[in-house]
Amino acid sequence: MNPVLVEIIAIGDELLYGQTLDTNSHWISAAMDKANFKVIRRTTVGDREDQILDAFQEAERRASIILITGGLGPTSDDLTKPCLVKYFNCETAIHEEALEEVTAFFKRRGRELTEVNRMQAALPVCCIKITNAIGTAPGMWFDKNEKVFVSMPGVPHEMKLMMEEIIIPKLKTKFQTPLVVHQFIRTAGIGESFLADKIKNWELALPDHIKVAYLPSLGEVKLRLTGSGESLDVIQSELNALVDQLYSLVGEYIYGLGETTLEQVVGNLLREKKMRLAVAESCTGGYVSHLITSIPGSSSYFLGSMIPYDYDLKMRQLGVRPETLERYGAVSEPTIIEMANNIRAKFNADIGVATSGIAGPSGATPDNPLARCGLPILIKVKRSHENFNYPQIA
Repeated sequence: MNPVLVEIIAIGDELLYGQTLDTNSHWISAAMDKANFKVIRRTTVGDREDQILDAFQEAERRASIILITGGLGPTSDDLTKPCLVKYFNCETAIHEEALEEVTAFFKRRGRELTEVNRMQAALPVCCIKITNAIGTAPGMWFDKNEKVFVSMPGVPHEMKLMMEEIIIPKLKTKFQTPLVVHQFIRTAGIGESFLADKIKNWELALPDHIKVAYLPSLGEVKLRLTGSGESLDVIQSELNALVDQLYSLVGEYIYGLGETTLEQVVGNLLREKKMRLAVAESCTGGYVSHLITSIPGSSSYFLGSMIPYDYDLKMRQLGVRPETLERYGAVSEPTIIEMANNIRAKFNADIGVATSGIAGPSGATPDNPLARCGLPILIKVKRSHENFNYPQIA
C-alpha cells in the first residue's frame, strides 16, 4: 500500500516577515504523521494572489491532500477564500448554516454582527463547510480529481479543533493508509559521523520498508527508525529486533528509547541507587539544575546548586583555592574538580557535579575554546572517593 501524500500551505506575510512563528504547520505535520499520512512538503506564501494560486497548483501536482491555514479573516488582506474561488472556478453565496453560526457567535458575546463579519458566511458553492465551533471563519473542504483541499483558519486553537474533530476523521474515512511506526533510540557521548561509521553495515542491511534517520542535537544523537506496512505487530517486532542489534553494536552509547530524556535517566538512576546530587555551575548559569528539577520527584535526589560565576564567589562561597584559580584559571580541569568536590562536601551529597566553560562570543583561547551554546566543555563528578571523568561535551 502506497503512502498518502500531504502538503501543507501556510498563508500570511507575517509568517514571511518573521513576525509570527508558524506553529500550525509543525502541529499539522505531527498530527498527520500520527494518523499515518505522509507530509512531503510545507510551503509558506505571502498575501499575494499569484503566489497563492501557484502554491495551490504545485501542491496539487505533488500531493493527494492539501491542507491550508491562514487568510480566512474578514479584512482585505485575507485572500485565501477569493483565491480558492478562483482556483475552483465557482461562485460564492451565503451559507445559511454558517450565517446562523456566526450570528450566534456574536450574539453570545453581546456584539453586533456587522456586514464585514456577515460575509464570513459567504462560502464557495463548490465546497463543503467545516464548522468552526470557537471562531467566526468556517473551514472549507474541496474535492477535485480524487484530491482534497482543506482550508482552515490560522488561529491555532480554531485550526486544531477542526483537525481533531472533523478533518482527520473525514480524511481517514476517505483514504486508506499504510501503518507507519517510529522508534527513537537516544545516544550520548558519540558524534553523528562516528555513530554512523559504527553502524554502517547494520544500516546497509535494513529492509526497504524500514528507514533510519540521524537527528543530532546538543549533547546527543537520536536515531529514528521508521517502519511501514499493514501489520502493527509485524512492524513493531522488526523494529524491536533492529534495536536489539543496535544495543550489541553501540549499546555503551544508548541511554534510552522513545521520548526518554537524559535528565529522566539520570534521575531514575539516582533514585534507584538512593543517591543525592549537588551542582556547582559556572558557564551554564543554572541550566543543568533546571534540567534536573524539570523531572517530577527530583526533590528525592537533588539537594540544590550554586552558581559561582565570579572568581571571588568561587573562592569565598565554594572554597576553590586561590592558587588553583591563579595557576590554572576558572575554565580548567583542576578548578572544576575542586568545584565538584566542594559542592558535594558542602551539601553533604553523594555526587557533586561542576560545569565551566567560555560561553563567548569572546574570551576563547586555543587551550580553552568556546563552549557551544554555553554548554560546559568539561564535567567532573566525584562520588565518595572516586573520580568520574566524562568526555568533553563541546
